[in-house]
Amino acid sequence: MKRLSTKKWIVITLCTLVLAALGAVGSVGYLTFLRPPSNPPADACADGRPKGSGPVVVAAGASMTQGALGRDWVGDLRKKPEFRGYEFVNAGHNGNTSADLLGRIDSDVVACDPNAVTLLIGTNDVRDGVPLEEYRDNLTTIVERIKSGTSARVALMSLPPLGEDLDSGINHKLRDYNAAIKETTTRTSVGYVPVNELFTDHLQNQGHRPTYDFSFTTAYLAATKYYLLGNSWDEVARDNGLELFVDHIHLSDRGGAMVTDLAAQWLRRAGG
Repeated sequence: MKRLSTKKWIVITLCTLVLAALGAVGSVGYLTFLRPPSNPPADACADGRPKGSGPVVVAAGASMTQGALGRDWVGDLRKKPEFRGYEFVNAGHNGNTSADLLGRIDSDVVACDPNAVTLLIGTNDVRDGVPLEEYRDNLTTIVERIKSGTSARVALMSLPPLGEDLDSGINHKLRDYNAAIKETTTRTSVGYVPVNELFTDHLQNQGHRPTYDFSFTTAYLAATKYYLLGNSWDEVARDNGLELFVDHIHLSDRGGAMVTDLAAQWLRRAGG
């Protein structure tokens, strides 16, 4: 058998390494940006209300709710012993704005005939510069559609800060959107979950914090450290000089635990 030359072995080795690297890149990309959440509406509500006798809870929102990048707080709710028997449907979708959520509210929320619905939506509206009145109108229509189509108790969650510098320009802008959320809860008589308030109280005691600096690269590197290197989301956050976020938007383990606890408190009051 003819032996391969050293040059050919080098080429084969390099090709193998390149293919392995491409595979790793693809795997992280899929796990972070393409993989559906655990128990999405397309599975849980394909035939209407999920089967079973327990309460059905739909958590609707964008990537922070989907939980592929950063802590999966909906999954943590599902694991709580007090909610054994509940059906948690994750209607989070990466990149969604309030308009996107409105476009799928019938198929992803109303179709599930839920007992309770949490809505965490608006971070991408702030980032994309969606006019405040348009955002308020979308929120109102979302809530009204859920209330008219189901008997569910509904709660709007205030938006966490963007980055951990509370005095940054984007966080000043965020305050107007959170004011719109709170006003909407009063006007439509639905629940309110003070995520921003809890995060703000925590960060105000931490001294100077990093300002908002999100990018796709930051998000992808955070995901790589978690999915390929086995770091915890808290470790990823610390690598970026952060505490509550892994990439200035998505939740660390600590940030996720805070959202989980707030959502659990509201569910207890709402009665499932």
